[in-house]
Amino acid sequence: MIFKRGTLWDSIVKTAEHALTIGALQPFATDYTFIEDAGIRFFVRILSSLTHKDEAKKRQEAELKAGRNANPFFQPEKELTVADISKTHLAVLNKFNVVKHHLLIITRAFEGQDMLLNQKDFEALWLCMAEFDALGFYNGGREAGASQQHKHLQMVPLPLAPSGPLIPIEPLLAAAPVKKIGTVPGFPFLHSFAPFERELANSPLEAAKKAYELYTAMLANVGMTPPKASGQTRQSMPYCFLATRDWMLLVPRTREFFEDISLNSLAYAGSLFVRNEQQLETIKKLGPLKALASVAMPKGG
Repeated sequence: MIFKRGTLWDSIVKTAEHALTIGALQPFATDYTFIEDAGIRFFVRILSSLTHKDEAKKRQEAELKAGRNANPFFQPEKELTVADISKTHLAVLNKFNVVKHHLLIITRAFEGQDMLLNQKDFEALWLCMAEFDALGFYNGGREAGASQQHKHLQMVPLPLAPSGPLIPIEPLLAAAPVKKIGTVPGFPFLHSFAPFERELANSPLEAAKKAYELYTAMLANVGMTPPKASGQTRQSMPYCFLATRDWMLLVPRTREFFEDISLNSLAYAGSLFVRNEQQLETIKKLGPLKALASVAMPKGG
């Protein structure tokens, strides 16, 4: 049954509380710090242990080698399933979460994570985005930080950090275009930025239509092949995509890792995750913005 408007947040909270109680939800304990770089106060979480996630990944790889279906989204855990979003998408909690109330928006039928987003994906995203202030994002392919190959968008509530702006990159966005697709001065990598009308969140399907139109134009703006009029379209390169009620950002990627640090779409919002103090020092040494540029397409590239 499709969730009733205005109920999603309560459903997320209640599902998370129950899943924690029975052990279905396995969040990571983290410390955090901030790194100032080029006007951005990057929020960096230091993970104390990834053991159970690493073990789950090894089990999944073993299942695949044995020819068995190891897709956790094929039949998502009942205890982690929050709601039916639409006829095509489900809302499921991220089992191994770092961010509290981290929501996955997954397709019911299998689609690859290297497929471009379509109108139905945006409808599911905006039906959720209309419920509470959040950052939506999509890791387009393994090189963009995707850990599962079943298509899924993601959403995390705002603010991203315990202090500062709602999203760490916001200080640089003040110089971005306010009425048309363009770029963010200060971002040293190829990208496309589009402002969005916050009021559209009151009409999720209208917001989805506008967002999809902008997304298609943003892909073309960075030299990527836009979606076909019908059917699924495989992406022409990996990319990170972020969306809020105020803006959208798209960043083509060249690889997943800076040194041994995996960077996904949240990194381009100014929120990074490292496994240990050594990785933290690696980020500090080069600077977060240069680390992001090192795994993205160069400007003019």
